Amino acid sequence: MSRLFTPVKVGSYEFAHRVVLAPLTRMRAEEGAVPGPLMAEYYAQRSSPGALLISEATIAAPNGNGYLGAPGLYDDSQIAGWRQVTDAVHARGGKIFLQLYHAGRQSNAEVQPAGSQPVGPSAIPHGGVAYTKAGWVPNTPNRALEIEEIAELVESFRRAAGRGLEAGFDGVELHAANGYLFDQFLQDGSNKRTDIYGGSFGNRARFLLEATRAVISVWGSSRVAVRLGPSGSFGDMADSDAEGLFTYVATELDRLDLAYLHLIEPRVRGNLDDETRNPNPVASQLIRRFYRGTIIAAGGFRGDTADAIIAAGDADLVAFGRDFIANPDLPERLRRRLPLNPYDRETFFGGTDVGYVDYPFYEERIAA
Repeated sequence: MSRLFTPVKVGSYEFAHRVVLAPLTRMRAEEGAVPGPLMAEYYAQRSSPGALLISEATIAAPNGNGYLGAPGLYDDSQIAGWRQVTDAVHARGGKIFLQLYHAGRQSNAEVQPAGSQPVGPSAIPHGGVAYTKAGWVPNTPNRALEIEEIAELVESFRRAAGRGLEAGFDGVELHAANGYLFDQFLQDGSNKRTDIYGGSFGNRARFLLEATRAVISVWGSSRVAVRLGPSGSFGDMADSDAEGLFTYVATELDRLDLAYLHLIEPRVRGNLDDETRNPNPVASQLIRRFYRGTIIAAGGFRGDTADAIIAAGDADLVAFGRDFIANPDLPERLRRRLPLNPYDRETFFGGTDVGYVDYPFYEERIAA
């Protein structure tokens, strides 16, 4: 029997299998960064009894967006829309964690409040793109956060986590990967600060750990998680000692008794596989030695490789992205070893129901 389809305990919850919907930026929120019925349908399609879903990156502060169409929970007006989503997921027997993020320097003034300048740990020229009414555009050069603003952002994450509780989520995951704000503080290629948030591993991890504890104060540790991208380079990210940094962060997070730690394998860069990177799941293999709790691995897995990483003991669950986009019934297809629908990259980000809620379930496909 495939180990993917054995029960597993994650924090406060029991799940029937180990196939997880990865957090996937889809940019279908309505005006005001409010989830609408289309988003509720999308998540409901991918829910099933005993399944774990993780929401797309959700903006935690008004200046935290990098993508037009991304949803938020930085305002009370966004709670009801998310309640539609969580109710739809629960009606089909699944549970859903809220992923909170701040884009930091990965943004453009066009998606900032009143056209303001994006923020980051340090003002360093970098590449990357944001999504605006004009489509994909270069990031606007950012300014460095003042130290008092960092405390305000920690409070923003705490408040957003509280709204997530009101919206009916089952837990919260902090997005500290993919070149977004927490990741920018962690890696020394983007963090050149000389105050208590820069320099040593401990200083660079301070913001993430403060925000994690703030969210724990709302949810309790068994319903809080963190996502990391060891060696992640998306968004011009780099660190002079990635192994030392991320093993330090994993050790510190291990002390917090989280629901899980979510790891992106280095072979994935953004939404693309990077053939020049190690094809093996090195992140989980490394971090497992420093993190004793539950690990979710993500990054280009298929059914056989997901089963293998669980069998090896390097991860407990596996998150699937692109294949889950194209196959709303992915757990059942993997369990029965059924063929998968191909995904269409052109419809990944923004748009309508096309490439979003119109992928057929297997039974619908064979009946057509």
